[in-house]
Amino acid sequence: MVVPPGEVAVVVTTLELRTRPPARPLPDSDLRLVRWTRPDPAKYRALFRRVGAPWLWYSRLTMDDGALRALIHRPETQVHAVIDRAGIEVGLLEFTHPSPDWCQLEYLALVPELTGKGHGRWLMALAMAMMWRPGVEMVRVNTGSLDHPGALNFYRRQGFVPLMRTVETFADPRLNRVLPPEAGPHVPIL
Repeated sequence: MVVPPGEVAVVVTTLELRTRPPARPLPDSDLRLVRWTRPDPAKYRALFRRVGAPWLWYSRLTMDDGALRALIHRPETQVHAVIDRAGIEVGLLEFTHPSPDWCQLEYLALVPELTGKGHGRWLMALAMAMMWRPGVEMVRVNTGSLDHPGALNFYRRQGFVPLMRTVETFADPRLNRVLPPEAGPHVPIL
């Protein structure tokens, strides 16, 4: 498959976890998690851009306010911001319970400066505690080849099992100025 100029291809891996992980101590972190109930679209997009631009996340940036609100204000969806000691939003946790028996982990992300310092394990431990509410039998997550290089193995270490891979293509969000040209430096602009 040849990817046309101006487009980007990503291999998406879908993973599932069908057994609630055993309880374990919460890893240390000086960060805190704050639930955003009915977040303002502009504030949400600012955080989404902050954590996602390095990986060319753009989907929520191109939605109009109504479409974005329809996703993030659903009663079955929870949006949380990770806050540092200075009160700055440095991470995003978002998940949805499409039905009572399963959960979709939509986004689990930190700014690049925080990766590799144990904060991801802390955030995942909190996410697991919230996603596995009574009646949940499965949690699903997607990660792509444009995400952090350690993302797939991170999910596998949490117990997620790969189910399938798909290839997706999309217009390069740097060319239409949704993201700045320096976003996603690991992906050349063609």
